[in-house]
Amino acid sequence: MAALVLGALTLAPLRAGAEGVLVFAAASLKNALDEIASDFEQETGQVVTVSYAASSVLARQIQLGAPADLFISANVDWMNVLQDQGLIDAASRVDLLGNGLVLVAGGEGDDIGEMRTEDALASVLDGGYLAMALVDAVPAGIYGKAALESLGLWQRVQGQVAQTDNVRAALALVATGAAPLGIVYRSDAQVDGRVRVVVEFSPDLHPPIVYPAAETKTGNDTAQAFLNHLQSQAARAVFEKQGFSLPNG
Repeated sequence: MAALVLGALTLAPLRAGAEGVLVFAAASLKNALDEIASDFEQETGQVVTVSYAASSVLARQIQLGAPADLFISANVDWMNVLQDQGLIDAASRVDLLGNGLVLVAGGEGDDIGEMRTEDALASVLDGGYLAMALVDAVPAGIYGKAALESLGLWQRVQGQVAQTDNVRAALALVATGAAPLGIVYRSDAQVDGRVRVVVEFSPDLHPPIVYPAAETKTGNDTAQAFLNHLQSQAARAVFEKQGFSLPNG
């Protein structure tokens, strides 16, 4: 809680002294959103400042008064929490993107294939750890746990899960060799050449991955303009290049 309060306070001067828009966005959006924000700045002259973290952390910072203008979550639940508390402009809310879930490994090797026996994943881990975002709070971790439960694998491997604050941190554990395997978004797997996809999880194994976006109650005209830009053909091309999809798949 102290860290969340500090985060909210340190962002206040940033918003007060800057023109443009302050965006709170799920960590998995970083590469695509950095490119889109740069294009928007060049086209409009408006400054886009983006704070990336787990959706849960960002939502809690908004609850504590952090002055975000726009929030992009990696699942609907955290957006629903803020909407129920009257902290976002519900009329501005859109389902912006979709994504897929994959199992990644480092280095070279073959695909693992389907894992439908209780000991399959544990055997591949061979005593190592499975990197995942926080399974009870961070969307990527929530989706990953649901997929493993659907496959009947969760009980067998839960003691070998290394949980991280966000999905990019889980990706980094695999990329640096600290963990042999990790569960991340399809888009994350594309941004680091040190990892390879060994399993693509069927979307039937977990709740639909949807990224809702909305202006906060303190959002400004630039926030609305940037949200419109995020739904443009140019922005969608960037998102699709980075492995995202439209919400309907």
